[in-house]
Amino acid sequence: MKRTRYYTISALLICCTMGLSVSAQTDTIRLKDKRLMTSVLKPGLQQYLIYIQLFNKPKSLRFSYWMRDIQLENRNNEKVFAITQHWYSNDSVNYRSIYSLNKAADFAPVYHAETVNDKIKAYNWYADKITGADSVTQNLQNGFSLDFKTPNFNWNLDIETLEMLPLAAGKTFAINFYDAGLNPPAYVIYKVTGSEVITTLDNEHSDCWKLFTESDYNGYHYSETYWISKKEHEFLKEEQSFNGGHRLKIRMMGAAPDLLKQFKTKG
Repeated sequence: MKRTRYYTISALLICCTMGLSVSAQTDTIRLKDKRLMTSVLKPGLQQYLIYIQLFNKPKSLRFSYWMRDIQLENRNNEKVFAITQHWYSNDSVNYRSIYSLNKAADFAPVYHAETVNDKIKAYNWYADKITGADSVTQNLQNGFSLDFKTPNFNWNLDIETLEMLPLAAGKTFAINFYDAGLNPPAYVIYKVTGSEVITTLDNEHSDCWKLFTESDYNGYHYSETYWISKKEHEFLKEEQSFNGGHRLKIRMMGAAPDLLKQFKTKG
């Protein structure tokens, strides 16, 4: 999901970025270690309802709808995950589409593009750098370039990354994330705070790991908790608290129609 903030890097994270030894209780997730369980990332369409409540407007809710489609494809004789996202709300100005390619072997980013208000920002992603994709017409980031000290993961695909973590009780993870076109990469801390059996919208019960992260941005504190099923490694719910509000994502039931196909059919 698209980020607009970055974490304050603590002494622990600085140690991670420098490649130094950290506490044995923290698992550092680096591309070179290939610790993500890419085999559990399931191809197919998942859809989520998102609502936001602002504390100063307790009688109203803001809604949006997120479509997340993962496909396993072959590109240049290599298997890749092709991930397409569509974000809808009641105002078309907030619509955005995202397309990302990642190597299936280790989830290394290869390509990332976002279109907002018909303006595209597209990137070619390498182990040692990211550059604007000059082959993409009217790419606003055509001249962009940033060198990396170490390979990193695409923060826009944080949900997919979290689904592939080797989650277990008491685990803490430091993940080297980068949000394309913004600040340099940084390690982000996620902690398994427990587990909970939740009821999904199709009235099924799922035993989930609860994964927690928090930090400060522009002087404000925020926190996020993710519910990821133990059996299927699927992201089912997220709760986010931030200054002035609360946001919730919930996965729709499997019977939810593919809205994109319906929109295309209706022209």
